[in-house]
Amino acid sequence: MSLHFLDEGTKAYSEMLQKQRKLFQEMVDRKKAGLHIEDEYIFMVEHPAVITLGKHAKESNVLLDEEQLAHHGVELYHIERGGDVTFHGPGQLVVYPLLDLERHHLGVRDYVDLLEEAVIRTIADFGISAGRVHGASGVWIGIGTERERKICALGVKCSRYITMHGLALNVNTDLNGFRLINPCGFVDKGVTSMAVELDAPVMMKDVKESLIRQFLYLLR
Repeated sequence: MSLHFLDEGTKAYSEMLQKQRKLFQEMVDRKKAGLHIEDEYIFMVEHPAVITLGKHAKESNVLLDEEQLAHHGVELYHIERGGDVTFHGPGQLVVYPLLDLERHHLGVRDYVDLLEEAVIRTIADFGISAGRVHGASGVWIGIGTERERKICALGVKCSRYITMHGLALNVNTDLNGFRLINPCGFVDKGVTSMAVELDAPVMMKDVKESLIRQFLYLLR
């Protein structure tokens, strides 16, 4: 079995969604047939401006209609992951793992915890302290304060213990895109990025290398 880390650079959301769905279905079909999963994938990508709504998302959390979003150059997709609404844009590291959780002896809750922990450890490598908020997925900064703010969103789909979708870490993201939505359905919490927290741009290459290292350590 091989785990492939694939850096896709900048790709349209639709292109990566189609690629994920194809591989996901192939992996699920192999599990249904009682066959071993020979290859797993972790895609790393940046997307042009796009808003995605999870299967339980409220339409009201998108603050503009599709025509207005198009005027701003922002696409809109309804997708099959968990979670509510989020924004993807340049400078944000989006990670899509397609894994067989059974092979790694993980349940879905364990997997979500692993994703969050990998991000927490990654940004700690850059001197940023973060953690979890009870009842809210993702990774947060300033927990329990008036400035509680989200730095990484998370939403996954799992079938036959095969995963798709994943996480979105704000590295150098223009946070103005989040003004188009109520991020993850919250109206009383902020959004931040590594660049904002450090008051300086961050090398995406360094973040990717750190995340891969932390992910492999936790997955072993």
